[in-house]
Amino acid sequence: MFQPNAEILLSRLAPDDLVLDVGGWACPFNRAQWILEEQPFDTRGFYRTFGGPPSQGGEREWFMPETWVQRDICDRAQWPFADKQFDFVICSHTLEDLRDPIWVCSELLRVGRRGYIEVPSRAFESCLGVERPGQAGLSHHRWLIEIDGARLRFLQKYHMIHAERRFALPASYRRYLTPESSVQWLWWEDQFEFEEVTRHGLLVQERELEQFVAKTCPHPSWLLALDRRRRWARSIPRRGDAWLRRKLRSG
Repeated sequence: MFQPNAEILLSRLAPDDLVLDVGGWACPFNRAQWILEEQPFDTRGFYRTFGGPPSQGGEREWFMPETWVQRDICDRAQWPFADKQFDFVICSHTLEDLRDPIWVCSELLRVGRRGYIEVPSRAFESCLGVERPGQAGLSHHRWLIEIDGARLRFLQKYHMIHAERRFALPASYRRYLTPESSVQWLWWEDQFEFEEVTRHGLLVQERELEQFVAKTCPHPSWLLALDRRRRWARSIPRRGDAWLRRKLRSG
């Protein structure tokens, strides 16, 4: 969670507020009395492996092994909590990983009165070189997400985003992304909206990705032309092999 928001959240919680952290395994929010997570209690704090904080939300863990509910949160079975059981529900850096964030959003609304959602910004997730050259964003993320007011929009992270420069932001753009602009968040109370955005057809999907890049950080035309020539050159052995196979088959 963006650290300034973690501090704001702590200040907003009353001493008797019941709090649930959904997907908090890598960096649990200690003030939560309940954690809902598919990974086991004993392996919590995974971010410490990469030098990150093992937890947030105070020094003392309010949750216990008995209140760490380990299960698949996308299995389309209601979570083991009553309607509006929790005063506050946290879901930070989890929705982008999931196969069914739409279901999870519906359960967040069912079990919580208010809450906080945080996900990577679409700009961060569209940047090349975050983990390795030629790859956009993080490899385990399934969705490009945008938050507009109180609405979350989930767009499938099409594989083509890694294939051509025109579909992704340059690695150099990350210099302009602050910790704040690398994420986006939603404080909600009673209700928020969510939807999966679908784009049918290869050309429509290409246009969706290209338009985002064009409005965020357009590539110079000469660089795109150079990229096309490089891809054409790399395809020569494959096209030559296909030509030779056709000749051999024809006798």
